[in-house]
Amino acid sequence: MENFIKDIDTLIEKLTLEIQDNKKNHLLRLREKLIDMKEKRLVNTAHSVMELIVARYLLDRGYKVDVEYNLNSLSCDVYGEKGLGNITVEIETGYVPPAHALDPIRYLKARISSKISRYSHYCSKFVIGIPQHYLMPLDGIFLLPPRQRKRSELRRVKELCDIYYSNPPVSLDEIKNARIHSIYILNVDELSVKELDPESYYEMYRRSLEIEKLISIE
Repeated sequence: MENFIKDIDTLIEKLTLEIQDNKKNHLLRLREKLIDMKEKRLVNTAHSVMELIVARYLLDRGYKVDVEYNLNSLSCDVYGEKGLGNITVEIETGYVPPAHALDPIRYLKARISSKISRYSHYCSKFVIGIPQHYLMPLDGIFLLPPRQRKRSELRRVKELCDIYYSNPPVSLDEIKNARIHSIYILNVDELSVKELDPESYYEMYRRSLEIEKLISIE
């Protein structure tokens, strides 16, 4: 607990340099909430650090921000409101539980697809934030407009999600109408956020897979 508070306070000090008092006070309130949740063993340091970096990024863009927010019975990592719109940012670090040590890629694909399918229906803008060192397996189906998503592809994604998330299961309609608007690339060392559109990120992901295939052939 002491290490958590120390790390969070070091981060807050950096995030609040040359910042308006209202934004600083906003971040301090989020700090208190995360510390309280840490005492209940509901959050960890790495995740909380990235949530605060995203929170500062959204504050600078005029959002009112909360963390670990209850969104229609779903707990979302970062939530923001601006005008009549709202944004949800889910932080994905690439962590794989020991129970899935033998199927990490399939597990992560299902996790990402499930989150996009469930969360994106409750916000104007749905974003996934990832650390710069993590190559997230994004399914290409979410780049297509709903009307262009073939039923066979919808079933493929649903069957994958059902392996890991069946209580409740993700529906075909949720997958068909799900949207992802942006990817946030988080550089924790520099406390920076780079926003990419899903198409640009997917192209980067696809090229990485091609390079891996070439390496395996050699």
